[in-house]
Amino acid sequence: MQHHTLRPFVGQTSSENGNNPQASVSEVMQYVARFSIHAPLRLLALMALCITIFTTTAYADHNGQIHDHDTDTAHSEQSLVTPVNVATSTQASTSNISTATTNSGDAIQQFVAGDFSKRQAMLSDWPGSVESLDSLVEFIANDELYQGNGGQTYLLNKDDQLFTYPDKKETDDWPSDLSQITLTNALRSALIFGQAKVKLASDKPAQRLQAVEILADNIDQVDPAIITTAAANEDNAKVKKALTALQARIDFKNGDLPTQIAAVNLLADSDNPQVLVDIESALAADGLDASLKAALIDAESSVSRRIEISTWTGHIFTGMSTASILLLAALGLAITFGLLGVINMAHGELIMIGAYTTYMVQNFFQAYMPDMAGWYLLAAIPAAFLVSAIIGMIIERIVIRPLYGRELETLLATFGVSLILMQLVRMIFGAQNVEVSNVAWLSGAYQVSSSLVLPYNRIAIIGFTVIVVALLVYLLNKTRFGLFIRAVTQNRQMARAVGIPSARIDMMAFGLGSGLAGMAGCALAQVGNVGPDLGQTYIIDTFLVVVVGGVGQVWGAVLAALGLGISGTVLEIGIGAVLAKIVLLVLVILFIQKRPQGLFALKGRFVE
Repeated sequence: MQHHTLRPFVGQTSSENGNNPQASVSEVMQYVARFSIHAPLRLLALMALCITIFTTTAYADHNGQIHDHDTDTAHSEQSLVTPVNVATSTQASTSNISTATTNSGDAIQQFVAGDFSKRQAMLSDWPGSVESLDSLVEFIANDELYQGNGGQTYLLNKDDQLFTYPDKKETDDWPSDLSQITLTNALRSALIFGQAKVKLASDKPAQRLQAVEILADNIDQVDPAIITTAAANEDNAKVKKALTALQARIDFKNGDLPTQIAAVNLLADSDNPQVLVDIESALAADGLDASLKAALIDAESSVSRRIEISTWTGHIFTGMSTASILLLAALGLAITFGLLGVINMAHGELIMIGAYTTYMVQNFFQAYMPDMAGWYLLAAIPAAFLVSAIIGMIIERIVIRPLYGRELETLLATFGVSLILMQLVRMIFGAQNVEVSNVAWLSGAYQVSSSLVLPYNRIAIIGFTVIVVALLVYLLNKTRFGLFIRAVTQNRQMARAVGIPSARIDMMAFGLGSGLAGMAGCALAQVGNVGPDLGQTYIIDTFLVVVVGGVGQVWGAVLAALGLGISGTVLEIGIGAVLAKIVLLVLVILFIQKRPQGLFALKGRFVE
């Protein structure tokens, strides 16, 4: 085929076209005729080729592979021969673009954008990480996951704040068709077992243990072959034990008589409350085999005893965490009460100030250092100590110092200071409680057994209290400042006579005690509500710890806090919170009548 080039003929002269004008006109007409015949085909072929290339590229991006050259050539030839297929190719291209868009983003975005069948397939074989699946479960459980225009993913919290996903930035541009992502029973079942499947294949023993717990909660729907295979491949002793126990529960429900007896004997070493429920349900049935019934009775006794031991261990742990909080609150009061002889009724408000300082530090990190917001607690501890210590020294300097030796006036003055501090907090922060969030690394709990779970935040409080007590003992016994405090506490006049500046020691010791109260407030912010009345909740128990332990005695405060914290928790379980408080007060009164100086008497003598 000869290719013709269209020469410009507008404005051409006869000399440019030669001496034969008719030939020039004829040539132009022939070119126009050829162009009019081939142009539509060439244009159509060009369009088909472009569409084919675009479709192939989209398909390759989606599937991770590119069609071979022969397939592309065949598509091109088909487009050339059948022009009507251009529309079909365009639709296919559009469909592929839509599919590529739907599958873009992380696994949660794909789940939200997919239809029922795709969601079910994703849950059966989750394409993302274990953490993303946990996030999906959490979002759906909290009713936070929503879908917007075009399949976009949004998060709507309980305060009706809308956030884009995955960047989690708040937006005011609400889609017109915002709809919540909910699950049918089929999808919910698929989600449960999909989560267990992903976690069971994890390389982390903790996640595999969580998978076993998920399967145990849905034992009636578990395929025994999955448990058998997982137990055979498991190398972690704790996870293998959990899988074996789960297999025994399945055998007990579905096995024959010898299998059931063997399973019951194996379950006798368990402390899982659900195992006890299964055993009790089986004992309530009629027509039990004698040997199986005997095995069930022995297993019931063993499991009940183990559960009771775990339960009381948890109660004692709770009492120790309560005692740790009381000890943090009482240490400062023990120092100031023993040193100055002042009943500081504002000590509870210094605890409250420490809690509100923690709240302010949290807000500062969230506003100015969001990337480090999870570590705000490390900055809140020294901040709470400093703020409470400074306020305590101001109170000592302005209010308490002019009233030394006048106990009743000092008590009334500090009570007035406590009212002023509470009202100031109400004016600044409001009368409602403020929210102090737990840091991520203190969230969750350590599961000792099926019936014993120890929260990380309470473990941290106990450890923090041990560190504070150790540092305080070192400060009082191994430093010059501690020597001055002990000297002034035992004999103020003699301490002055040897050159100890008692007034300055009083102020610094009062600041130390107030700072310890502030750190107690920081710890309380992680386990309870933070409000203007926070200090009033603990002030009475704090005074009880100081009186029972002995004035100015650190180790006395430690033993008294442990005794009051653990006994109070145990009494609350037996007789209720109100009666427990009454009984505890009666016991403290009887103890003080027998031993007014407390557990440890103060050494030395008061001259004043």
